[in-house]
Amino acid sequence: MARFAGDGRGFRHLGDADVHQGHVWKVVVADFESDDGHRFRRDIVRSPGAVGVVPLVFDAEGLASVVLISQYRPPYEGAVIEIPAGMRDVPGEPAEETGRRELAEEAGLVAGQMAHLVDILPSPGMTDSVCSIFLATDCTPADHDRQGPEEQSMELLHVPLDDALAMIDRGEIADAKTVAGLFAADRQLRRGG
Repeated sequence: MARFAGDGRGFRHLGDADVHQGHVWKVVVADFESDDGHRFRRDIVRSPGAVGVVPLVFDAEGLASVVLISQYRPPYEGAVIEIPAGMRDVPGEPAEETGRRELAEEAGLVAGQMAHLVDILPSPGMTDSVCSIFLATDCTPADHDRQGPEEQSMELLHVPLDDALAMIDRGEIADAKTVAGLFAADRQLRRGG
């Protein structure tokens, strides 16, 4: 779980008023008070969080490739290249188990090894969501269990890790969890991890 700097710097959360309860997310208007007594409100999307997985496979020479997905994302009205990922929508399910489930559902892979890479705050100005990102290695094929029309039409991409990093530089990969996950995985490999 992500660590937060300081202790809130004197700010106090006074409470939430529910605006909308969806299948996974809840939208609230939250009341706060600053250290000098100023009261203010913020719209917040309450989220159970998410998990992303960087699945690496290695060729005979030991060069790493990553398995990515290209999936239609309605908010952007186009396909986005991402690591396999999903919401932590099963109450009490550990983050690593969510990652394993999403990896099998979306990429058709079972990880022999899973290692936590990093937790990111994808949009701290609007949501309390935390995305835990894992590195998956020793992957073997499994059956897909894709959910919904977007996943049914997603495309799997096997990309050398160095090429995936270059895709970030060219703006072809812009998804926050994917950028963070690829950089973290590359760094871990360079450290010999």
